[in-house]
Amino acid sequence: MPEQPLIPRAVLFGNPDRTAPVISPDGTRLGFVAPVDGVLNVWVGPVADPAAARPVTHARGHGVRSFLFGQDDRTLVYLQDSDGDENWRIHTLDLVTGTSALRTPAGRVSAVVLRHNRWHPGTVLVGLNQRDPTLHDLYELPLAGGPPVLVATNPGFTSWLVDTDLVVRGGVAVRPDAGSTVLRRNLATGGFEHWFDVEPDDAAGTEVFAFPRDGDGAYALSSIGSDTTRLVHLRPDGTAQVLAADEGYDVVHVLLDPDTQHPQAAIVQRDRDTWLPMDPAFAHQLALIQGRCRGEIGISRTERTGRLWLVTEAPSDASVRFHLHDTVTGQLRALFAHRPALSGHVLAPMEPFTFVARDGLPVHGYVTLPVGAPRERLPAVVMVHGGPWARDGWGLNLEAQWLANRGYVCIQVNFRGSTGYGKAFLSAGDKQWGRGMQDDLADAVDHLVALGWVDAGRVGIYGASYGGYAALAGVAFTPGRYRCAVDLVGPSNLLTLLGSVPAYWRPQLAFMHAKVGDPDREAAMLWERSPLSAADRITAPVLVAHGANDPRVRQEESEQIVAALRARGVPHEYLLFPDEGHGLARPENREVFYARAEAFLARHLGGRAQP
Repeated sequence: MPEQPLIPRAVLFGNPDRTAPVISPDGTRLGFVAPVDGVLNVWVGPVADPAAARPVTHARGHGVRSFLFGQDDRTLVYLQDSDGDENWRIHTLDLVTGTSALRTPAGRVSAVVLRHNRWHPGTVLVGLNQRDPTLHDLYELPLAGGPPVLVATNPGFTSWLVDTDLVVRGGVAVRPDAGSTVLRRNLATGGFEHWFDVEPDDAAGTEVFAFPRDGDGAYALSSIGSDTTRLVHLRPDGTAQVLAADEGYDVVHVLLDPDTQHPQAAIVQRDRDTWLPMDPAFAHQLALIQGRCRGEIGISRTERTGRLWLVTEAPSDASVRFHLHDTVTGQLRALFAHRPALSGHVLAPMEPFTFVARDGLPVHGYVTLPVGAPRERLPAVVMVHGGPWARDGWGLNLEAQWLANRGYVCIQVNFRGSTGYGKAFLSAGDKQWGRGMQDDLADAVDHLVALGWVDAGRVGIYGASYGGYAALAGVAFTPGRYRCAVDLVGPSNLLTLLGSVPAYWRPQLAFMHAKVGDPDREAAMLWERSPLSAADRITAPVLVAHGANDPRVRQEESEQIVAALRARGVPHEYLLFPDEGHGLARPENREVFYARAEAFLARHLGGRAQP
């Protein structure tokens, strides 16, 4: 097969044509996000004719990416921050009169939407950290107008437990040892009582997420008593019944009956998603959908009669597509693709792979290879996911397609400390930044080199956030392993990273100290694991990029490493975006970054680049 034409960066990284569709609760409207003069905004039109939609918001800057339809059937609720500062503000728009209003405080206050449902159509339950920047108090926001009304002052919870009647049922408090205590509210006295404890190894895999409408206990994802996270029913007497589980992988998502709030299906994320239906009627509809889609399936049910479902189909080698499923007729009607221009290009399928790390731990990942190229000694880029308490999954990844199209093997590794593989695998990453987690990346490369697919002398490393840290660590701690590195918003000094987290992350610091290291007791170790401490060992060229408004990984993290590279004369490039935060939201900035990264990788690894 001849070499594939280059896919224009604008097709890969420009704004999507249309994305994030939502059906209104009354089933009459379809909303989605699409550009207005190059900025993403919300469009609304009749559900029967998406082409008739018109923009209803006209934001500038970072635009609008998150919205919901009010259950009052006339209000749109949407969120905005300012140039990536993550101080989210809630706005409402009356779809009948066209009147919009800012409904939560501006400035250094972050709002979060917690609950809105059909049983309380005029009210949105929100969290605001206005009183204390480290904690979100509960407020009711009336859609009809007026200021937020305080419901409950936060006594120290990292998360609230609230039922569908907007009644506070409990909360979660993190302990100094990184475990947590789940408390439930005595509805007779209003006070909070101990419910159960979550040990540190179970903290990341345990969450109470729903209270059924009939009042019978609660539903939770829990790894208590198991290596993997399971779906359980917490009975009123304190016992737990397991409803869905897998021996090797976590249950990662649960779909609830919109009327009763009882589970109808669970999803286990193996190499591909595995659905576990628990309701025969749901299973029938799911089978109809799966029979007509070849990608991973997402289902959203915001239309209150339950007749219309919004279905997302995500193949690994084609645009994400959105469909409308009618549960009465069984019809699956195509709505639109998020990037239809991709249909004019041949994309590369993503392939799962597994290898054994140097200490015997099985590790999973994905590889995307250039279409038509022989699997023989190809240049490669290790693309490291962020988090790091997250994981890569199968499906369309635009950066993987970009790299494969430019001639590289894109290697994605769910290194130890990644989620989805049980708590033992997650805990195997504890305090392994720059060590075991980094070794897993190198072992993945060695595995593919041994297969003959990858040229060991032409491997780069690339990532954002934790992935940016891993890119810097790769060239700092294992000089000669990677020919070049690309770091986007990555930390270079773990001591300054942990000392500058956003205020609303501070209740979670015990978790971060357990997973990364405690600056009070382990400062020497944290400095040793910081790429900045080994900057004098870096010889490979480095491209660093950062958003000046990043509240999670401060600009100084990039400034420190760039200064060290400059002082030693190491070839490097530095891009600072004054109107971005933790990532790149503006398409013009994405074009600058990917153009520079593409040229950088081609220069050092020998791949292709678009002029």
